[in-house]
Amino acid sequence: MIKKFLILAFSIATVAAVAQKAPQAKTEQGIVEGLTLKSGIETYRGIPFAQAPVGKLRWREPQAPLKWTGVRKAVTFGANAMQKPVFGDMDFRAPKMSEDCLYLNVWTPTKKPNEKLPVLVYFYGGGFVAGDGSENRYDGESLAERGIVTVTLNYRLGIFGFFSHPELTNESPNHASGNYGLLDQNAALLWVKKNIAAFGGDPDKITIAGESAGSISVSAQMASPLSKNLIAGAIGQSGAMINPTLDAIPMAEHEEHGKQFAVKVKAGNLDELRAIPAEQLLEEASKWGAFQTKAVVDGYFLPKLPSEIFAAGEQAKVPLLAGWTSAEIPYQAFMMGKYPSPKNYTEIVKQKYGNNAEIVFELYPGEDEKQVIASATALASDNFIVYSTWKWLDLQRKTTSQPVYAYIFSQARPPMKAEMGNAKAGLAGGIIKDDGKKEENKMPDALKGAAHASDIEYLLGNLATNTVYEWTPDDYKASEAGEEYFANFIKTGNPNSKKLPQWPVSTKDGEMTLMEINATPKAYKEPHRDRYLFLDKQYSKK
Repeated sequence: MIKKFLILAFSIATVAAVAQKAPQAKTEQGIVEGLTLKSGIETYRGIPFAQAPVGKLRWREPQAPLKWTGVRKAVTFGANAMQKPVFGDMDFRAPKMSEDCLYLNVWTPTKKPNEKLPVLVYFYGGGFVAGDGSENRYDGESLAERGIVTVTLNYRLGIFGFFSHPELTNESPNHASGNYGLLDQNAALLWVKKNIAAFGGDPDKITIAGESAGSISVSAQMASPLSKNLIAGAIGQSGAMINPTLDAIPMAEHEEHGKQFAVKVKAGNLDELRAIPAEQLLEEASKWGAFQTKAVVDGYFLPKLPSEIFAAGEQAKVPLLAGWTSAEIPYQAFMMGKYPSPKNYTEIVKQKYGNNAEIVFELYPGEDEKQVIASATALASDNFIVYSTWKWLDLQRKTTSQPVYAYIFSQARPPMKAEMGNAKAGLAGGIIKDDGKKEENKMPDALKGAAHASDIEYLLGNLATNTVYEWTPDDYKASEAGEEYFANFIKTGNPNSKKLPQWPVSTKDGEMTLMEINATPKAYKEPHRDRYLFLDKQYSKK
């Protein structure tokens, strides 16, 4: 009897041990071992997709990752890229910051390695100077629960990711320098293409997505001959690499900036530049006017401007879903600190637009304070990032036969939780703490709407990870609708399903159709095409 009991106990313990066994996947470099979350989703964190870009590999195209023997633990996020804390809404789970940052993370619902599930690869935002793939708002668990293998990654930022110099150009086998952060993204895509089947993903069904600089990255990867054939679909949340939004510049111009920076830091050659410790290099590049973070028309990653590539129909011919938020940045950005009175608005418009001021007044009227706030918000947002996103959509629908879906996200965040005190939302989703000082010349409230970057948690299903706001049932309705649209698009190239309002395709001719995403989504013809056509003329001259 005792023997039977021991055998039974041993059997139960063995079954429990098997049930708790950590998931493993075999990549080209070796076996990785991840975690199983409470939801049943498997996650692998901190997988290297390239060699550490340090020492002589600083400012080099990403090099293929090294192989390892045995099992590599993949339970901790890799280090975040070198950066300053410039945005108040960024909260990293990475254990540290390091120049050694080229790691990616995978969330998968797979139960067997040959399922061929759709794949999402997501690029973080942060103006190419900040961000990290470990942020909670980019977490892939929710989309994985919808049957999507989800990947986030890190890429080099600032001077580490976008530095050009004649010596770098000369030493490069591609005779190019400056687009290292974008090349990191391409390297991650290549890694996913080669390895994602081991995680249950379909290497022929990869959708890329991102917000702000991440969205700008999506447009650049679509334009690049290195990446355009690696993807099956694209999603952009606010931003494209089209003037005036972080457009690429000529390599000769960026090389000149690099030479000027080398003089500032008293580095006589490339070896001396590479010898500067990462922390010191970050400090020097962060000084006012010291360095300009820009992508480069390098003849390799970007043979010409992305807008020119799209206009010529040379980009990735894939379904595109993209849009912007209803109040990207507040009116104060246009009013330059002045009160939003009709008088002040008139003066600023005339100052900025000269002979075109009357056209601006017709498109963006400002006859009373309420109108000024609305129009100044629109002008600030359109010139910041809305126009470039619109232009990207417009070019894609006109130069391909692939479906194009445009949206505007309008669900405004609810009030912050009481424990946040008198804190208020800042630009790009950050938090501004009350300093206790009395505010003089108090300005009217900003236009109620969805601010830049506020859509991320909604559309990726991660509201609960942001504990700053008092989320309401309507917020969760907006999140459910938006994430469902995204998931459908990633799976099929079409955001529609029977349980959601119909999202029409924007065809080649006439106005685009916008899907307004909030608690009660609805589609309508774009109301402000005339504004973007006006801006199109302004920016095409520059």
